[in-house]
Amino acid sequence: MPNIQPTDYETLKYQFKILLTKGREKAYSLVNSVLVETYGDVGKYIIEFEQKGDVKAEYGKELLNKLAKDLILEYGKGFSRSNLFQMRAFYIKLPKIQMLSDKLSWSHYFELLKIDNELERNFFLIKLGINY
Repeated sequence: MPNIQPTDYETLKYQFKILLTKGREKAYSLVNSVLVETYGDVGKYIIEFEQKGDVKAEYGKELLNKLAKDLILEYGKGFSRSNLFQMRAFYIKLPKIQMLSDKLSWSHYFELLKIDNELERNFFLIKLGINY
């Protein structure tokens, strides 16, 4: 085993710490970006299915109930009726935001969706550095 001086070894450990931290941050950002984009697409597909080409939907709460039940069975608890409703709302209220999906986490967007006033919601987006 080579004779490594403690300071050299500590430097090596520190370099690994920096590399691993950056790699984990990058991975989190990428996963978050894909997750937000996917949730937006789920919302889009729900809207398109509900509207069937019409400008306004014959809003069917039964669709979300059935879809939630089936998706939970296949993919797990992240697809409750309320989560599907939020994905749908995400697409309706922030359809262009998917292009900037790496800026915030899904939890942040979830909070923004609670703001019904579009002007107020856009104000917060601008404050967060998202020019929507």
